[in-house]
Order: sequence, then C-alpha cells, then structure tokens
Amino acid sequence: MAATETIQRADAMAGTALEDAARAARTAGRALASLSGARRRQVLEQVAASLDQAAAEVLDANARDVAAARAAGTSASTLDRLTLTGPRLAAMSAALRVTAALPDPLNRTLEGRILPNGLRLERRTVPLGVLGIIFEARPNVTVDAAGLCLMSGNAVLLRGGSDALATNTALVSAMHRGLESAGLSPDLVYLVSDPSRESVTRLLGLSGLLDAVIPRGGAGLIRHVVEHARVPVIETGAGVCHTYVDASADLQMALEIVDNAKTRRYSICNALDTLLVHVSVAPAFLPLLAERWAGKGVELRADSRALSLLPPGTPVRRAEEGDWGTEFLALVAAVRVVDSLDEALDHIALHGSGHSEAIVTNDLAAARRFEDQVDAAAVYVNASTQFTDGGEFGLGAEIGISTQKLHARGPMGLEALTTYKWLIRGDGHTRPA
Repeated sequence: MAATETIQRADAMAGTALEDAARAARTAGRALASLSGARRRQVLEQVAASLDQAAAEVLDANARDVAAARAAGTSASTLDRLTLTGPRLAAMSAALRVTAALPDPLNRTLEGRILPNGLRLERRTVPLGVLGIIFEARPNVTVDAAGLCLMSGNAVLLRGGSDALATNTALVSAMHRGLESAGLSPDLVYLVSDPSRESVTRLLGLSGLLDAVIPRGGAGLIRHVVEHARVPVIETGAGVCHTYVDASADLQMALEIVDNAKTRRYSICNALDTLLVHVSVAPAFLPLLAERWAGKGVELRADSRALSLLPPGTPVRRAEEGDWGTEFLALVAAVRVVDSLDEALDHIALHGSGHSEAIVTNDLAAARRFEDQVDAAAVYVNASTQFTDGGEFGLGAEIGISTQKLHARGPMGLEALTTYKWLIRGDGHTRPA
C-alpha cells in the first residue's frame, strides 16, 4: 500500500472515531439534560471526589509532561500554565464543588405571557448540546470545562495541547470513574488524544454533531479555529490589557494596582500589557514603578517621554509600534505617557482587544467617561485587571473569557453554556389563512 494511501486511510479512521464520539456524546447528553439540578450537583461532587482520589496519578503524569516540555525548551510562561501542584489540583476539584453549588442554569423561565389569541408562551433555558473545547497547555481547563458542561447539561469533546496529553489523559480517566460511579456514561466527556493539528481540523468539521466550539489559547490557535470551523465558534480572544493612571490618581494606589496587574501572574490573559500614564503624574509615578519592578525582572518598552523619566539602570528599550498591540504573557510591559484621558481612550480603542481595561483615578467624571467609552468585556475603576475571572466574578469556574459580543461576553460560566427554546401551549389553536 502506498504511503499516501496509508495516511489517507488513517485520517479517515480517525475522523470516523471522532464522529462516533460526538454521536455518543449527544446520546449521553440527552440523558444528562433530563436530570434535575440536584442530581447534576451530585454528579459533580462525585467527579470532584474521583479527582481527589487520583491526585498521585495525575501529578505523576503531569511531572512527565513538564519534564518533556522543559527538555523541549518550552517558555517559562507555558511551563507555568502546564505545571500542576498539590494545591493547584485541589483547587481544581474545589472549583467543581463551587460550580455544583451555583444556581441551576437549566429550566429557568426567562419570560412567559399569554397572547391575545390565548396561546401561552414560555421561553425556557436549555443546554447548548455538544460542545468542542480546544485549548493549549492548561490542564485546569480540562476540569473546568468538563464541570461547567456537566452542570449545564452539555456533553463535551476536549482537545488539549500536546504538551499536556499525559496530564489530560489522567484527569479525564479520573472524571470518567466519577461519572460511572454516578451512573452516567463516560461518553459525556471525551478527550481527543491525537496531538496533531489535523485532529483540530477534524473537530472543527463536525457540522451537525457539534453545537459550538470554543477555542481557549493564543492568537494563533484562535485564528486557526475561526478560519477553519464549520460549526459555530464562541471566540475567546487574546487579552491586550491596559491600565491608565489618570492625573488625579492616588499614586500609591496606582502603584499597587499596576504592579498586581502585571506581576501577580504575568502568563494569564488578564495581565497588564500596556501602561498609560498622564503627563502630569508621570515624573513622580514612573520612578516609583521602576523601583518596585527593579527586583521583579520586568522589562519596559517605553515611548520617548517615558524613557526620559525612568531612572538609570531600568531594564528598558524604546517601544516599537508593534509593542502597543502585543499580549506579552511575560514580564514585559509597554509604557506610554499621554496628555489626556481622551488620548488614553483613543490608544485603547486602537490597540485594545476588548478584554480588560482599567483606570486609576479620583475623578468621578473621568471614571464614568472611561466606563462609558471603553469598549471591552470588563472595564475597571481603581482595581487590577487580574480580577477578570469566572471564579472572581462569582461564576464558579469559567469556560473562557469571550471578547466577542454575540451570545456571551467576558468570563463565561454556566449561563453562557445555555440557550433557550420557546414553549407554546394552545387549546386547539389553528392559524387563520
């Protein structure tokens, strides 16, 4: 058999397996959606308990993944996202329990009314159906996504990054044991084990079998999904996040907020990328910030005015045009001095990604203008952008942070994984000709 024919046959077999998994997920999902909220809560509790019991197995698998990724020269930010510890794993199972305790998103009546002709209408929440989640080296997404889907009555096909394959396999195996102990089919949570890019393309082609696909990762992954999907996409975009220090800002407050937004965890999408500072406070604020960041290894990409205000020895280079729209995911921050709130707003409108933007100010009018005019999923006044997170917003875990405007925006919790249907009840009604 020719090599090309062998490859084509293997691709066809892989495609069939994925289609079969999606069909099985749809069947299992119908049974899940019929369960009461109390029963679905019990399911999540059993899945969480199964994860706790499998801690040693999961951490051993993760250690192998991390060692292989480090040997391959993987970046520090990716290694940080990939690495599991005992506390991080415990936090994942705890997040399942938090999700289980949230209000049931299903079977809620959104509106009801009686039409003049006597027909009774009700709009009620229902699951989306079968979801595909495509993500990179973030094992926590494996559990968060599965938990949110189960609680919202959805089945899910998970396609994680190749760097985390052993970890994800161990996590999904543990969740399968929890599902089986709860009397449910493991088909509800399926892991795509093929690490090739072709498996992503096959998943994106499951028209009629997947109800939506949600990518969670870097700009390259999201662009590939959007360009190749034959199913609806809920886009979770990259986070190019700004903080603007206004003329009226309390500089000590601004220092704490800016530092937290950049250095608490620099490898996440809600971390600060660009700092904008009003010209009137820049001479006092930028040296304070440089001193704070001196021991933290933050490199600055500064415009000419910011460069002139930074003390000697500051790790800095002149900003290039591309720096303003970059999601660094590293200890790097672009810095620009602006003359006004208007200039800050214009900069964010040009370079922002619609994720999270913040202003530090004591001027109520400036705060309100910032809230009203910044077009982003999350807009902050006097707070760090690192709060853009499903758990912090009281949503439990999150499936991702949507930067688009249709269906869902910002951290996506249980409610974002539902749609609705109309229920119409009559008494022999027929529509006149």
